[in-house]
Amino acid sequence: MGLENNPLDRIPPSPDEVKDPDRSFASSHNPAPETHATREILKQAKADLKHPDPKVRILAVKYYLEKSHLSITMNLLREILSDPDSGVRAEALSTLITFGSPIVSPFLKKYLRDPDPMVRMVALRGMFRFKEKMDLNLLMQFLSDDSPWVRRKVATLLGWNQIEGVLPILVEMSKDEDSKVRKAALFSLVTLYPEEGEQRLMEAMTDADPDIRKWARDQLNRMLERPTTKISISLSR
Repeated sequence: MGLENNPLDRIPPSPDEVKDPDRSFASSHNPAPETHATREILKQAKADLKHPDPKVRILAVKYYLEKSHLSITMNLLREILSDPDSGVRAEALSTLITFGSPIVSPFLKKYLRDPDPMVRMVALRGMFRFKEKMDLNLLMQFLSDDSPWVRRKVATLLGWNQIEGVLPILVEMSKDEDSKVRKAALFSLVTLYPEEGEQRLMEAMTDADPDIRKWARDQLNRMLERPTTKISISLSR
């Protein structure tokens, strides 16, 4: 894609996004048996979650709650979603998403409005994971999100998911004031809507950003080369 990296893009995808999405739903309906080991884990987790250092609280989520059974950790995860530190909130929300349970859906909409862009990014990832409940009106709010990282993430995620009716959103984002957002939106347009994307690439040839102008020119050149390649292959046969 050729898009530059930024810290907020480093939120890792959930391992369960490529495994069984119903794993934790079944888990939440079949609670894990409580053992001495699980009681000790919860005891340590509860202690660490009260630690004044947010880094310790993040580690408690990552190394205790994330590796435990949803039925055991759900209440604690819900509690720390209101943590004053955005990193702790992001880790807790990410862990809930990792479990893959549909009970996380109500939390996602709430934290799409979190004051911290990192938390909003995690909530976005969750929304796209549960895209059968995707609300286009909800996505529209990100056209004016104050973080260009978040707007760029939306444009990128739209290109990775087949969601009907997102053309107007991508067209608008291709005019964003931030060049990286424009570039991500253009790439998604080309991916999902080739004809509309080609038109937008032609317009991008006069973009204020020289990198986008070069990128758009390269993309158009590749499009022009494709029919020639197909013809030459058919002739060689």
